[in-house]
Amino acid sequence: MTNDIIIKSSRYGVNLILNDKTPFPELVSQVGEKFKGTEKFFGNAKMAVSFEGRQLSEKEEKELIDAIMENSSIQIVCIMNHDPQMEEAMRQRVELALSGKGREGSSGPAGNAESFAAQSGPESDFYKGNLRSGQVLESASNVTLIGDVNPGARIVSQGNIVVLGSLRGNAWAGAGGDSRCFIFALDMKPIQLQIGDYIAKSPDREREKKRLFGKGRSEEAEMPRVALVREGNICIEPMTKGCLDQI
Repeated sequence: MTNDIIIKSSRYGVNLILNDKTPFPELVSQVGEKFKGTEKFFGNAKMAVSFEGRQLSEKEEKELIDAIMENSSIQIVCIMNHDPQMEEAMRQRVELALSGKGREGSSGPAGNAESFAAQSGPESDFYKGNLRSGQVLESASNVTLIGDVNPGARIVSQGNIVVLGSLRGNAWAGAGGDSRCFIFALDMKPIQLQIGDYIAKSPDREREKKRLFGKGRSEEAEMPRVALVREGNICIEPMTKGCLDQI
């Protein structure tokens, strides 16, 4: 029973190694019991959690996270997934997209999102989940978030940032001072962006809302966008193959 769940610390939080033979309800109960004794060690830390040893559905992941948070003061920011197969799949799909054999053109939302995820290289972290107001996700390398960054939430990376969702909070890429980094999002509506030492705040929200949601809304407004530093300023541009080639 003691080996049904092994808890290991990682750079960003905790990794739970689960016995794939133990009935799931029993695992949930054991997770709750184990985290009751971590109050003094973890306190009210904000962290990511990852799971190994067993395939879990989204419902099962949620049950385990609820068990952790109900029995401790830990705030789970999101689920971390170091997945070499995912990285390889992304690499293959971006090569297909750039070869022109995928979807029409290579500047569509899916193709470009995968392109940037693949560009992040071997030193990358993959996370799954939405960042809510007050939550902060930090990474010492490139980071890909499969989810949304909501207003009041913040994502900080010493490398590039890829958000496969909506970026409506704050994002800081190149936190170590590297202004060559980029920030990509499928839906780019940030409150504030920072790349290296350069900072840019969002335009007037009402004016932006009219521009994006008025009758004259263009297809460009719906395109994924990338933010990078050009001539001392942060520029937000529609994602195209030409833009990708310049990074």
